Amino acid sequence: MKILLVHPHYPDTFWSFRNALNFISKKAIVPPLGLITVSAMLPASWEKRLVDLNVAALKSKDIEWADMVFISAMNVQKDSVETIIHECGKHKVTVVAGGPLFTQEYHSFEKIDHFILNEAEVTLPLFLKDLEEGHPQKIYKTSGFPEIGASPIPDFHLLSKKNYQSMNVQVSRGCPFSCEFCEITTLLGHKVRMKSTAQILGEFEKLYDLNWFGNIFIVDDNFIGNKKILKNELLPAIKKWSEERNNPFTFNTEVSIDLADDEELLSLMVETKFKSVFIGIESPEESSLQECNKIQNRNRDLLKSVEKIQNAGIEVSGGFIVGFDSDSPTVFQRQIDFIQKSGIVTAMVGLLNAPKNTKLYDRLKSEKRIVSEFNGNNTDMYINFIPRMYYPELISGYRKIIREIYSTKPYYKRIRKLLLNYKYRYSKPFSINLAHLKALIKSIFIIGILNKGRSDYWKLVFWTLFKRPSLMGDAITYAIYGYHYRIVYGLSNKDKQ
Repeated sequence: MKILLVHPHYPDTFWSFRNALNFISKKAIVPPLGLITVSAMLPASWEKRLVDLNVAALKSKDIEWADMVFISAMNVQKDSVETIIHECGKHKVTVVAGGPLFTQEYHSFEKIDHFILNEAEVTLPLFLKDLEEGHPQKIYKTSGFPEIGASPIPDFHLLSKKNYQSMNVQVSRGCPFSCEFCEITTLLGHKVRMKSTAQILGEFEKLYDLNWFGNIFIVDDNFIGNKKILKNELLPAIKKWSEERNNPFTFNTEVSIDLADDEELLSLMVETKFKSVFIGIESPEESSLQECNKIQNRNRDLLKSVEKIQNAGIEVSGGFIVGFDSDSPTVFQRQIDFIQKSGIVTAMVGLLNAPKNTKLYDRLKSEKRIVSEFNGNNTDMYINFIPRMYYPELISGYRKIIREIYSTKPYYKRIRKLLLNYKYRYSKPFSINLAHLKALIKSIFIIGILNKGRSDYWKLVFWTLFKRPSLMGDAITYAIYGYHYRIVYGLSNKDKQ
């Protein structure tokens, strides 16, 4: 069999970083980990090729070569998925689909031949067996959550690594919490299922053998879901492995705010070269946290928790939401004040939406408030239900938050706040390689000369030079991120003509 694995295109969203990647001559943040993991589960005798539409075009000759096309996608990639299906249909090639989009909406894609839903460790073998016997079914799904100890090392060799800013690895699935708006527990369960330490080190070794040296994004929805194994087994093993190879990787991941409560775990993550974490802060309003069952964030000083993680040596990125039923018009200024005081540079502020298979969706549907399906992008000023707050007031308040945290003056002020809090322990002396030098030159020309807010850029550069010179690379990186955020949120980087 000849298998073409196709990863759909991501639109230009907050997390695409497409406008920032241009500065470092990269085409995508991370590769399609799900597809290359599925590839490793297919028979070794099959020929496999990968086309990631975020780094390369899908050509007719690619489809004509294949016996089957495998697609994996998330909701935000739906438009690209439709295009892929259309192209495959023209060439009459069998299409096999899986991943979060299809697990939730497989009934919307009548032209797909086979659906491998839920977790492939369970459903893919059933399909392969039926295929071998000559009677493959339309749909394969399961209600169970398998252990992932047998999940193979992904086929990293299929990647064109030079196109990606980071590689990615999965350590665990599932989350112990149950936030009302989150679909993770429906898709992956409450129990945190972890790969073995040997599996993780095997994936690192494979990347190391393929000459990857740089960042690895651990894609877990909550990396610290099983703190005991992390502290007693995994992190000490990663630290030892890394030190034996002169620390080839840095790491970033997603965690819950209770990381701030565990000094031992926090210290171990810093020693293991975790440089940043994403945390769902959601709201400084206690009533909103109660409404969405964000129990891990309640009854704590969120600002102090963020600062503690920053002071330990890990940058904090944050997710924020407005549009809860309990939100009043005062929430917009409170969000602005919190974000500015926290020094959270990467603050993804979104309107509340209700994805399918969430408690929020079920509640709003029972209240007859759902008006459409969620498109997967919560930063595009769209909401798929009828909010309690007057809709124009909600949109106006949301726009106010974006304007007041991503305009150049408050944004660069927040960078300085982070750099004062942030005490990253560099394992090597700060140095600039060719890629860094190119990014610096481009940032000077594009942000420091051509764009509106250029004076704020230069103030940041000189402030960092005198106050935090070892963090100059971080300062320039954040300036480039800001350029991307302003484009995504529709704030002009250009001077008025």
